[in-house]
Amino acid sequence: MGNSKGRRRRFGTVRRLPSGRWQARYPGPDGLVRPADDTFATKTGAETWLTRKEAEILEDDWIDPDAGEVLISDYAATWIEERAGLRPKSVTNYRGLLRRHIATHLATVTVGELTLARVRRWRKKLLDSGTSPITTAKAYRFLRAVMNTAVDDGLIRRNPCRIKGAGSEDSPERPVLSVAQVYALADAVGLRYRALILLAAFSSLRWGELAALRPEDIDLDACTVRVTRQLNKPGAVPVFGPPKSRAGRRVVDFADLIVPDLRRHLGSVPAGALAFTSPEGTALSNTNFRRRVWGPALAAVGLAGVHIHDLRHTGNQFTADAGANTRELMVRMGHDSERAALIYLHSSDKRQRALADAVGKAARAELAQSKKAKTSGQSGTRKARSRDDRSET
Repeated sequence: MGNSKGRRRRFGTVRRLPSGRWQARYPGPDGLVRPADDTFATKTGAETWLTRKEAEILEDDWIDPDAGEVLISDYAATWIEERAGLRPKSVTNYRGLLRRHIATHLATVTVGELTLARVRRWRKKLLDSGTSPITTAKAYRFLRAVMNTAVDDGLIRRNPCRIKGAGSEDSPERPVLSVAQVYALADAVGLRYRALILLAAFSSLRWGELAALRPEDIDLDACTVRVTRQLNKPGAVPVFGPPKSRAGRRVVDFADLIVPDLRRHLGSVPAGALAFTSPEGTALSNTNFRRRVWGPALAAVGLAGVHIHDLRHTGNQFTADAGANTRELMVRMGHDSERAALIYLHSSDKRQRALADAVGKAARAELAQSKKAKTSGQSGTRKARSRDDRSET
């Protein structure tokens, strides 16, 4: 039996405990002597662990085991506060995810205690409790981003949010309205908002961009609308901010079809007012608009389940079906990446028929040209022989 006294090594010490297992201790870079987080069955196992711990320190890869003692809920709240450039809507969404889906289930868990197995159980609990797959994916992505920062801060060595596909959303495909349905909705909302509905569908602007427009942003002669800002907070004293991305600052063309409606509407807008406002003259509130205007209009035309954002989706699909390529859609939509634009490039039956007809038309023209060239290249004798052969048959 070895004795229980510590045996001095070049780095750290190992000692046999009364239980027969071996304990390893080492001096951390902060000057504190720290034990391993577990004991070892053999002295060799303890010494091997010390060798690895020494290598971590020498390679500046050491993680303070006490650094991850902060609660996940506290660390995530600080993460939101210190995240530069977050838009008010993003802050609200992150706080909601933290409050409802993370702090509720991981209230006593520290950053250092979060493991892959724990993340897996948390995610399953969300889904089993009735949280939608889309919301669960958003909560997972938020937690993963927070834990990435914990890695950067040196609190943990590796992000435990490593479940393949957990951050992906399989959103149901949104409806695309027909032109007739768009105009039916425009009729149903009444004169005050008729032009808003038409511009939303034929310019593909976001709600916040539409609500921030001034009359001078809409050029009726050029049939363009200039996007330079978006509404972040409605009310008597609205708060405006820059567009969602750098590409969001743009000029969008719209069909001259809606110019008469826009001209009629803008002619009634008071000087200095926003292009579209509430009956009280304040900036539009999405919530109030849905309840007071949008919902009743949907019921009137039998389009239950359609969202205001579906007008943007509809406009994007109109443009894609008209032949826009990926880059053209990106510019129109105000996106930096191709991912969103590709959503609208899925092939509709109508678009496939048009493409097939275009290919057939081009093929027929090429065949006709080829036959014409062959005919004109035949000698007089061969043409005569061809006529004789036809007459004999």
